[in-house]
Amino acid sequence: MSIHDYLRSVQSFSRRLVKNVKDSKGKIQVNGTCQTVRYRLSSGDELEVGFPPEIVGKGLFPEDLPLTIVYEDEAVLVIDKPAGIATIPSFKHLKGTIANAVLGHYRKHQIPYTVHVVTRLDRDTSGLMLIAKHQYSHSLLSGEQKAGKVNRNYSAVVEGSLSQLEGTIDANIGRKEGSIIERMVTESGKKAITHYQVVEQSTNYSLVDIRLETGRTHQIRVHFAHVGHPLAGDDLYGGSTKDFNRQALHCTELTFCHPFTKKVMHFQSSPPSELLHLIRLFSK
Repeated sequence: MSIHDYLRSVQSFSRRLVKNVKDSKGKIQVNGTCQTVRYRLSSGDELEVGFPPEIVGKGLFPEDLPLTIVYEDEAVLVIDKPAGIATIPSFKHLKGTIANAVLGHYRKHQIPYTVHVVTRLDRDTSGLMLIAKHQYSHSLLSGEQKAGKVNRNYSAVVEGSLSQLEGTIDANIGRKEGSIIERMVTESGKKAITHYQVVEQSTNYSLVDIRLETGRTHQIRVHFAHVGHPLAGDDLYGGSTKDFNRQALHCTELTFCHPFTKKVMHFQSSPPSELLHLIRLFSK
């Protein structure tokens, strides 16, 4: 088959990515010789595709900021995000974001790509994040994510004591009318499923392990507020900031299939000490 058909049907290149490689400063070589996408491949050929430099979007710029890198290779970047830092710039947070820090890392190491966030975290949520290094790995990982094959587990401290020590919250989530930020449980929303297990309980709070079956915006926060146990510190969804000044949520585990090696990648991150301190502060 032609290189074009091979890239599209076998290697899952999007039309846009094939066009970028073909029209930009990418590289297509067969057995060390430059070819066009019309070239027909034969058994035993060695095909090499080099991606062109990517254009950084408006509002993004590199900053020399601390970045806790858990894992990195030519395709993916896994970081451990602290609380209080936005993932990407917004009107309120133009500087000091994870995206800007990643671009600073790319500049330092001469990596000619932009930021492709696969698993985004809210500003005040901490823990593991998956970032694709370039457009191709992002395309493959996005497909895995839509198929439910990028798995994340969380630890959260919620208000009160849950009557069931483990369970599932199955409630559709959609935008709250009149708000561009808030979400709510609504029948007209998108399917959202959250599995949880209580790890520890105290007088005022419960520490729960959470596994997401779907990945809706604010899913954990909305679901636990819906069942009457908002996250500690989450004043957007009814939580009190008396004992904690941010939503008590941390991404503890991240599992995905590597887009190139097909190896299962698994990473863990312990919850910050202040989350554990909050639950134990009210123990007996």
